[in-house]
Amino acid sequence: MPVLVITGTNTEVGKTVTTAAVAAAAVAAGRSVAVLKAAQTGVRPDERGDADEVARLAGPVTAAELARYPEPLAPGTAARRAGMAPVHPHDVAEAAAKLATEHDLVLVEGAGGLLVRFDPAGGTLADVAALLGAPVLLVASAGLGTLNIAELSARELRRREVELTGVVIGSWPAEPDLACRCNIADLPEVSGAPLLGALPEGAGSLDPGTFRTAAPGWLAPRLDGTWDVEAFRVRQAPAPGR
Repeated sequence: MPVLVITGTNTEVGKTVTTAAVAAAAVAAGRSVAVLKAAQTGVRPDERGDADEVARLAGPVTAAELARYPEPLAPGTAARRAGMAPVHPHDVAEAAAKLATEHDLVLVEGAGGLLVRFDPAGGTLADVAALLGAPVLLVASAGLGTLNIAELSARELRRREVELTGVVIGSWPAEPDLACRCNIADLPEVSGAPLLGALPEGAGSLDPGTFRTAAPGWLAPRLDGTWDVEAFRVRQAPAPGR
C-alpha cells in the first residue's frame, strides 16, 4: 500500500488527526512516510496547514501541500473566489506518485468529503484515487447521521472500482450515546469495509510524544496498529433493546 488516500464523511470529522495517527503508526513500524495535502483552504500563507499539523503530531514525515486558498470553502470555490489557479486531480496524482518513489508510504489527505470539487471540471479526490489505483480510507464521525454519508461514499467508490480499504472513527466520545455504540456494527455493514480504528475524542490536543506512543493503539494491524476491533465492539456494545 505505497499510497493511501484519506477522505472523510464530512468536514470536522477528525481526518487530519487520523492522518497523523496513521503516519505515526507507520513511522513506529519503521516506514518512511510522506503526507500530501491536496488543497488547503481557510489558511493564510503564514499559518500552519494540515500537512504541518500531521508532521507536528506524527514526527519525522515529509509534509507537502499542492495549493493553498485563503477562504474556508471547497477548493474549487476557494480558488475561483481568490482568482487563483485550481488544483487538478492529475496534479495531485503526479505529486503523490513522485513521493511514492522516495517513501514507503504516501498519505494523500483530501479536503472535506470524497466528492468535494477541486476544479471547474468537477475533479475530486475520488478521481485522484482512481488515477493512482490507490485505496481509500474513510474517516467517519461517530454519531447520528454518519451512516448515510458513509454508505454514499462507499457506493461511489465501488462505482469507480476504487478500493475502500476501511473506515476509522475520527473522534470517539468519552461518553458515547446509543447511536455511536450502534454505529460500531452499522458502519462496516453500510460501507462494506472493515472498521480499522477509533481515535479518542481530543486526540489531536495531546502533546506529540504522547500522541506518537498512543497512535498504534487506536488503529488496526492493517494500519500498522494494535487496536482490536472485536474487543472494542464488545466493550462498547449497547444494551439490548426492548
